[in-house]
Amino acid sequence: MMAFVGKKGFLLSLLVAVLVWVFLNCPAPPLSPRLKEWKQSGQFFSYGSFKVFYHDEAGRGRADDVVLCIHGFPTSSHDWVKVWEGLKGRFGRVIASDLLGFGFSDKPLDHNYTMSEQAVIIEKLLEKLEVQEVYILSHDYGDTVALELLRRFLDRQKSPDKGATYLRIKSVCLMNGGFLPETITFQWGQYLSTTSIGPYLSRLLTFYSFRLSIMAVYGPGTKPSPAEVEDMWILIRWNDGNLAMGSISQYQNERLARRDEWVTAVQQSTIPVHLIYGPADTVNTPVLLHRYRELFPQATDTVLNTDIGHYPHVEDPTSALAAYFNFIDGNQRP
Repeated sequence: MMAFVGKKGFLLSLLVAVLVWVFLNCPAPPLSPRLKEWKQSGQFFSYGSFKVFYHDEAGRGRADDVVLCIHGFPTSSHDWVKVWEGLKGRFGRVIASDLLGFGFSDKPLDHNYTMSEQAVIIEKLLEKLEVQEVYILSHDYGDTVALELLRRFLDRQKSPDKGATYLRIKSVCLMNGGFLPETITFQWGQYLSTTSIGPYLSRLLTFYSFRLSIMAVYGPGTKPSPAEVEDMWILIRWNDGNLAMGSISQYQNERLARRDEWVTAVQQSTIPVHLIYGPADTVNTPVLLHRYRELFPQATDTVLNTDIGHYPHVEDPTSALAAYFNFIDGNQRP
């Protein structure tokens, strides 16, 4: 009897091991026509041994008006596709990259992903593209990258020989991000991803668990279509990105550790800072808005319709663009 149980247990363990192996080695789904077009119309540049994907397109605005779009976690520059033409109508140049670990960019496993590195990569990209002044429009994870770029820019104003001396930031516009970590309402999966087991749990991420989590942060009437969710998942899986999610997720801990640096940067900012906020966000709840106003009385904000959640530029691109253009136009120099 014991021998039978032991044999059965061994066979069950073997079956589980085979299923896990199959799951971890399942090939990524193919690119949709939308993603193929986005990839084919973009380019790559090298940062050390890594390849970073980006879009750089001419717009119909003034040639020296350049907007840099920085996407959020866990998605990619493709998030900007619904506002891309609108931005091109207002600016002379629109630039967006896939941050390291995201989208079509390289996704090194067990890499120490930091906001400083992401900011340096963007600065190197802008240097390559000979861009000296930018407006920044960011979302989620990209908000913290934007604040690191702002912090570095303010440091250069004090010590002109520091860092990317060629780069000037004209303004920063944030959207629904957890840059004030004390205001975040974590989903269980998000919380666990910040712990020491995060890198291991990320390897078990499935399309179904991803779909459940991404749907939860959208507004009640603005959920993404099945095709949009599939595109997000395909880009996560590209270059085995799902296996890197745990390492990237440690950014939540960096947000906590460096929170005061980025708060100080906004408080001491010499350029306009704005927040476009979707109040139906279940992660960055209205507590974020209240704390933002409390900490940054000199900064401004736009609150969108109560049904708009974590992705304003995806859920309501028209209103998001209108809010952004109002901010930009209200801060133009004579």
